[in-house]
Amino acid sequence: MIKKSFIGLVKPRLQYNLIPDQIRDLPVPSKVILLLKEPENGGRASALKVGDAVKTGQRLSAAPDSDEYVISSVTGTISAMAPHVGTLGQRYTAITIDAGSQDEWDDSFNKTPTLDTGLKFFEYAPGSPSFKAFADPENTLRTIVIAGMDQDLLLTANQCVVQNEAAGIKSGIDALKQMTGADRILIAVPENLVQQANTTGAEVKVVRATYPNSLPHMIMKDVIGRVVSAGDTVEDEGVFFINAEAVAALGTAFETGRLCVTKVVTVAGKDGSTTNVRARIGTPIKDVLQACNVSLNDRDRLILGGPMRGAATYSEDLGLEPDTDGIVVQDDADSAQTTDYPCINCGECIRICPVKIPVNMLVRFLEARLYEDAAAMYDLHCCIECGLCSYVCVSRIPIFQYIKLGKYELSLIETAEAANE
Repeated sequence: MIKKSFIGLVKPRLQYNLIPDQIRDLPVPSKVILLLKEPENGGRASALKVGDAVKTGQRLSAAPDSDEYVISSVTGTISAMAPHVGTLGQRYTAITIDAGSQDEWDDSFNKTPTLDTGLKFFEYAPGSPSFKAFADPENTLRTIVIAGMDQDLLLTANQCVVQNEAAGIKSGIDALKQMTGADRILIAVPENLVQQANTTGAEVKVVRATYPNSLPHMIMKDVIGRVVSAGDTVEDEGVFFINAEAVAALGTAFETGRLCVTKVVTVAGKDGSTTNVRARIGTPIKDVLQACNVSLNDRDRLILGGPMRGAATYSEDLGLEPDTDGIVVQDDADSAQTTDYPCINCGECIRICPVKIPVNMLVRFLEARLYEDAAAMYDLHCCIECGLCSYVCVSRIPIFQYIKLGKYELSLIETAEAANE
């Protein structure tokens, strides 16, 4: 239920979906498209070439010693390799694999739950958990929080996993303890999933079902009792966040000896109805939509993620990514259109902001590309990226997109400065 504000007197209240749909398993697609991040020093994936045969669960990288890799979700043959540019300019190699009729599993997966195994095989697992923070000697991570509630509206993929795969999460927690040495593991769930969460062996914490309470920074404040300082990450506070689906994937992999190559995703149609499906990572989005009887017309909006934090994409031919929890299709007539109309200083964005950022001033500096001033003067790094400011903006300014771009551009500036020191 969504309650809209009336002339700024009442804040909008957006509720998470709390009744997960049953999961439908989709058949193996005829092809998958995997996005391999290009090395920081540039260059293509020289260790791979068109015509190479690959196995399910095989680690594919640009070079034998490369930290960047993908995990093949099917057995087949590489049929194409092409450059791909991501939402904010990140460069990838799109690897297309034509799938065979049967899975032949690669046997190189190290079945011992160590940090090295996590780094080499699970960065491309469902949920894209990154264990690099544990390999950083400057970080001391003793607490792990398992996110059992999805971070955006409409989505219930992680709630589905908690509801149906609590045993897998329990096995994954045991593996996490051995891999990371963490001595406190919490699982944050809505109240209706407490019973299932109690069987995982983790310390159960209840998250209120009002958006954006499931975001890591909000859980840090409301559940753990710590406020993350501006410019810091949750890892800087000694806490590591991981999705419930990623933990279940860990447990399944170490129990069966096979990496998890599927992803649970919530598909939301134009009428707001939702369906949860499990598909191979890399499955073309159009195949997922077709299986859910969702059609796309000219000028419809296709969003990867949820309606508040997701990113619109230009093609349904892209493959399903391991960190994509949702696919939302909006009819052109129902899509909120952005404008270049100036801010009218109504104050709605400031009233709704969970961390009280002066958004009306921040967006002016971001529009002018004064990113360093935006960070220094108007708290850009305090933003938790909930998207509520864009939701209430009377002028329909794409504030959330400006913030994402500003943070990305600042990261490029900082990287360049560090390289020149």
